[in-house]
Amino acid sequence: MQAISDHVALLIERGGIVMIPLFAMSVISLALILERAWFWFLNHRSRRLKTLLRLTDALRRGRHDAAETLAVVDRSPYGALASAMLRHGASDAVAVEAVEEQRPRLERFMVSLSTIITAAPLLGILGTVVGIIQSFRLLGEQQTLTDPREVAGGIAAALLTTALGLIVALLTLFPYMIFKSQMGRAMGRMESIIAAAQQGAARRSPATAADDAATPVATRV
Repeated sequence: MQAISDHVALLIERGGIVMIPLFAMSVISLALILERAWFWFLNHRSRRLKTLLRLTDALRRGRHDAAETLAVVDRSPYGALASAMLRHGASDAVAVEAVEEQRPRLERFMVSLSTIITAAPLLGILGTVVGIIQSFRLLGEQQTLTDPREVAGGIAAALLTTALGLIVALLTLFPYMIFKSQMGRAMGRMESIIAAAQQGAARRSPATAADDAATPVATRV
């Protein structure tokens, strides 16, 4: 542990003050990635998906008692969506409201990860520019350059910030894209729940469906 802290301190000394926010962003990014990975693992594991299939089937068949039992047990956004539609009806307005209510759970920390992906390389470039400016200032202050390696070493140290910024951005980008794909799958499954709930509601009210079928098309328009 002491060796790691000494190595980090050495990198900060070589790269400059910009290395501190870059290291902070790397720690924050790792924490957010772990949280999101755990969230999607819990909601998209095989056991949860099997429960989701049973819930969708119960909604489609109009078996509201069985669907309500499964929705109460399921604490995922899918269960919350199904519970909302069972309580308040399967209309489009209820569906939109229920989906928007669950959207923050799906999009949590995505803006933060996107910001880190964008800001980390910019901070790295800023640190490099500052380091190069300092190196050239040192070169201008000296009347005769006795050892060119001093300037080259300063520029090489300044490039550390760009390298670290790119590493942080790349290591954040790939999990971010995976989480976005999981969000797309989640929205698709929510649409399946809504369609199943609306189909089940139509089955439970055959008299309403018969009245609609008997109403002339011109009148409905």
